[in-house]
Amino acid sequence: MLDNIRIVLINTFHPGNIGAAARAMKNMGLSQLYLVQPNDYPSEEAVSRAAGAKDLLDQAVIVDTLDEAIADCQLVVGTSARDRTFNLPKLDARQCGRKVISEARSAPVALIFGRETMGLHNDEIARCNFHVYIPANPDYPVLNVSQAIQLLCYEIWVASEEHDMPAQEQPYPLTREMGLFYEHLERVLHRTRFIIPQHEGKVRDKLRRYFNRSRPEKTELNMLRGILTSVEDSLEHSKDNTD
Repeated sequence: MLDNIRIVLINTFHPGNIGAAARAMKNMGLSQLYLVQPNDYPSEEAVSRAAGAKDLLDQAVIVDTLDEAIADCQLVVGTSARDRTFNLPKLDARQCGRKVISEARSAPVALIFGRETMGLHNDEIARCNFHVYIPANPDYPVLNVSQAIQLLCYEIWVASEEHDMPAQEQPYPLTREMGLFYEHLERVLHRTRFIIPQHEGKVRDKLRRYFNRSRPEKTELNMLRGILTSVEDSLEHSKDNTD
């Protein structure tokens, strides 16, 4: 179960934070570290800060994009101390631990941490299903990234030790499956002229945020894909009749 949980760090500037993240993860039984375009890595400073968790650094997965890091994940949780405009469902640290453990039983899940100075960009938050925050002093609520990782990994460990954790009822699609759905939806909406070039990006982004937030189950996603295919078939039939 814990092997299905990955910690994803985006554009980490200070290599010491990568090492500290690895140490925090190993303390709490986690081992899957993904690095999206780290600023300075590999690094001796990262190894020094990792202490006895160098093995996590050795097996860390380095990728160019966030999409690569989360493609096979069923659940994606973004961390942010700030409220965003996307209205994602919110989890506090304890709720996040329980949610992550519940879904990690059936598929990989990702917990995403942004840059030290500015956190996650809006388009990265928009790829998430939930937004997790760590309740703290409202006058100074921003934690160092390695501190935030330690706290959330602790809550995941505590949740993993609970024996009465409710099982997830229905499987959710993986991120790459949602990506294929978005491509299908966009193709159909272009054909029906629902999407017009002047507002293409705005409509597409809003629809993606809506479906990421609402999280259709796998069977529901299959129904939606079937509806889109039915619309395409009707369009083809109508075109044949006109020709």
